[in-house]
Amino acid sequence: MNPRLRAFIRLTILLAVAGLLLLLFPKAAEFVEMASRELRYLWWLVLLIALGIWLIWGMGRKPKM
Repeated sequence: MNPRLRAFIRLTILLAVAGLLLLLFPKAAEFVEMASRELRYLWWLVLLIALGIWLIWGMGRKPKM
């Protein structure tokens, strides 16, 4: 499996999980809608997305020695 295919699979899984969570938790969908309208909530949304991306791509790597 080449790195490009692996990145595509991870992105697809990330989008599927995000969609599933928005369907399961309608309050989260309301938060995203509110965040897109008000800048003070948008920063929290950006930080949560960045944390999710870091957890997906950063946790599987071996530490460099």
